[in-house]
Order: sequence, then structure tokens, then C-alpha cells
Amino acid sequence: QVQLVESGGGLVQPGGSLRLACVASGITFRTTGMWWYRQAPGKEREFVATISPAGDFRNYAGSVRGRFSISRNDSLNTVYLQMNNLKPEDTAVYQCGDWKTESWGQGTQVTVSS
Repeated sequence: QVQLVESGGGLVQPGGSLRLACVASGITFRTTGMWWYRQAPGKEREFVATISPAGDFRNYAGSVRGRFSISRNDSLNTVYLQMNNLKPEDTAVYQCGDWKTESWGQGTQVTVSS
């Protein structure tokens, strides 16, 4: 059974940074790509970033490109999302998912507000 557990969310001022982490279990982590998605109140869930199993392909939503960076550490079964220059419109619940089983974590809340 695949389990994905996100952490690292919180309240941050505009222009600040956060690093989210997602720890996977029940899956051979190095063989799967990973996603980050987010959902803001009253809005549909939207794609944020993705990384391939080897880490050699990464893609970002246009709204976060240049500010967010996805990475992975296979020895820790963890995918990260480094978020810089955060804006109020980045406020959302952020979830990670895996390509292979399309499982999802519960999410971590990110709130950007002064």
C-alpha cells in the first residue's frame, strides 16, 4: 500500500520561501515519477510541478516557473518542492502524487499572507 506524507507547509509572508517534502512508502520510489499539485479554496486542483524517475526531466506550471524547484532524494524516498518569492495566489493545499500508482497524500497547507 502506497503512502505519501507531505510536510513543510505553513504561514509565510509574500516574498518568503518554504520547502515542502513528501515521503513515500510502499513503493519502489526510484522507479516512479512524482507530481506536486495544489488546490486553493473554491478552485480546481492544478498542476504545479513534476519530476521523472531519474530526475532528468522536470516541468512546471507557468505560474510557478522560475520561483519553484522540484527535486528528489531517492535514498530518502522523498520529493521536495522549494518555493521562493511566494505570492498570495500560491495559497493552497499542496499534494504530492506518484506516476506509477496515482496515489496522493493528504496535503499540506501553504498560506501566503502579510
